[in-house]
Amino acid sequence: MSCELCGDTKELNDFTVNGANQEGVAVICNNCKTQIQNNELDEKHFNCLNDSMWSENPAVKVLTYRLLNSLGRQDLVDMMYLEENELKWAKAGISNEEVLVYKDANGVILNAGDTVVITKDLDVKGTGFTAKRGTAVRNITLVNDDSEHIEGRVNGVKIHILTKFLKKS
Repeated sequence: MSCELCGDTKELNDFTVNGANQEGVAVICNNCKTQIQNNELDEKHFNCLNDSMWSENPAVKVLTYRLLNSLGRQDLVDMMYLEENELKWAKAGISNEEVLVYKDANGVILNAGDTVVITKDLDVKGTGFTAKRGTAVRNITLVNDDSEHIEGRVNGVKIHILTKFLKKS
């Protein structure tokens, strides 16, 4: 037996997935359980959701849908197929907070892990260098509380960049 999200075989737990007067159980590892309960999701760890989204266990599909929404992975959410009752169940567990949408200078939606290109020379405060126009920033991270900023590494330094100075590549 293994974690139905990441495939780990150590320290497995039954995890109850509630909502919309439905309930199901997914078997998950301690690592997944801790991250879900603390709402501190490690995006690299949850790359495994690419596989779990196709599970035959409805509770796993619903949990995967919710996690992908939390991670801002709309591209994968759009690929999922849920029965009508499963979709209602999945949406019942998602908070009604407004979901932040990150867009580049051209209005293209940005997702975590994307590669972007800087469109203007930017002075980076506190570092003494300028992020040059045309510099590729790979594997970006979305800032949780502000849709106008992303995080990325330029010259080995993690910096915040305004999305209006970026173009998705």
